[in-house]
Amino acid sequence: MKHQFATVQRILGALLMLFSISMLIPLALAVFYGEGGAAAFALAFAISSGAGLVAWLPVRHTTNDLKIRDGFLVVVLFYIVLGGFGSLPLMIADVPGMSPTDALFEAISGITSTGATVLTAIDTLPHAILFWRQLLLWIGGMGIIVLAVAVMPMLGVGGMQLFRAELPGPVKDAKLTPRIRETAKVLWYVYLAFTLLSIAMMWLAGMPMFDAVSHGLASIATGGFSNHDASISYYQSQVVEIVTIIAMLLGGLNFSLHFTVWRNADVRVYWRNIEARTWLATIIGISVLIAVVLWLGAGRPPLLDALVSSTFMVVSASTTTGFVLTDAAVWPLFIHMLLLLGCCIGGCGGSTSSGMKFMRFLLLFKQGLREINQLVHPNAKIPIKIGGRIVSNRIIQAVWGFFSMYVAVFIVMFLALLVTGLDGFQSFSAVVACLNNIGSTMADASFSFATLPLASKWILGLCMIMGRLEIFTLLVIFTPAFWRQ
Repeated sequence: MKHQFATVQRILGALLMLFSISMLIPLALAVFYGEGGAAAFALAFAISSGAGLVAWLPVRHTTNDLKIRDGFLVVVLFYIVLGGFGSLPLMIADVPGMSPTDALFEAISGITSTGATVLTAIDTLPHAILFWRQLLLWIGGMGIIVLAVAVMPMLGVGGMQLFRAELPGPVKDAKLTPRIRETAKVLWYVYLAFTLLSIAMMWLAGMPMFDAVSHGLASIATGGFSNHDASISYYQSQVVEIVTIIAMLLGGLNFSLHFTVWRNADVRVYWRNIEARTWLATIIGISVLIAVVLWLGAGRPPLLDALVSSTFMVVSASTTTGFVLTDAAVWPLFIHMLLLLGCCIGGCGGSTSSGMKFMRFLLLFKQGLREINQLVHPNAKIPIKIGGRIVSNRIIQAVWGFFSMYVAVFIVMFLALLVTGLDGFQSFSAVVACLNNIGSTMADASFSFATLPLASKWILGLCMIMGRLEIFTLLVIFTPAFWRQ
């Protein structure tokens, strides 16, 4: 199978031109607020759109269909290219005046909806820079590739290859509508609708409109960037925390389920789905457990306060959003480790969350139970069922393959960070934060990505891309078989 490099170049050029248009929004904000930065965004727009045009023009008449291997290549290259060009305003602007490495780290963190930041004194940054960070999260939340499939007919039949390569979760072939472009449009309509709902809830909860828009974009994208150093704790409002919990849960659930609920006008669809039902039940159970521990602890906060705080942190971890409460810094260490485990498991398949995905965890758990039962009944054939349906051994093998590769990549990145000079706990927390695209280390409030060595930031940037693309999509392009004609 030959690679269609001209087709890949055409798509990348078109997507880069499309992405450059998003820079006009913070450009307008810079002019509106008069805080500077307009020239930086104007120059970044010119460079990005120009580079996209240069890449697209020579191959604009290419009509070859995109093959599955080329779909992987487009996805990987575009996240790298997007991070590079997305970092331009951060490098060019006088404030924050970031180095190339820091700017690239921040942009990759945004476009992968990670939310790890190297910035400090965030409250003092210009509105245009603040909004650009949130917009990167939102674009990366559902995937710029899906957006392109929805609005660019030039992808044609090859759109399915891009869609399958980019969408998260163990099941990638399900379609909501017969045509892939229509499927992508449906997902983005749902995504946009929930974004507007999140913004409205946060505004009604008392956030200023700019903050409501910014945090609405971040919450539904399950990315942890905030306009304030204190994150959601800045508002000192339980109402804000509750509506943020709702927004994060919406982002952490399967968007196919959201569409089905809307189409059937039946919220019971959530409960009938075993992944969503078990995931929500697990969140509730862990939240209640942590709330009781906090309530019985030394500080003994009111039970309602403990329940809201614990639910917020559990949802933030389980959806890999990464918003934090400053009060959580003094919680017992075992709670922080429990939250780190939640980060690794992640949200539902087909959501904007990252991590291993709860469905994979559920399948691994059921496989473990089957092995125990098989020891008792060695001659029995014991199928694994999800929602009353038997799961094929091929899917179980794929899940185990992903899990083994996840562990292997985790160990390699952990050891690499140790080489750069980080201690064991810092290395462990940083890999959890970036490989699972949560941003916050959860277990160490004093940890700062800003003070990391240069090599550590490059390693963690790679972690974020691998986590967003679920490891295999990136690793497959490094295999000899991928490049073999």
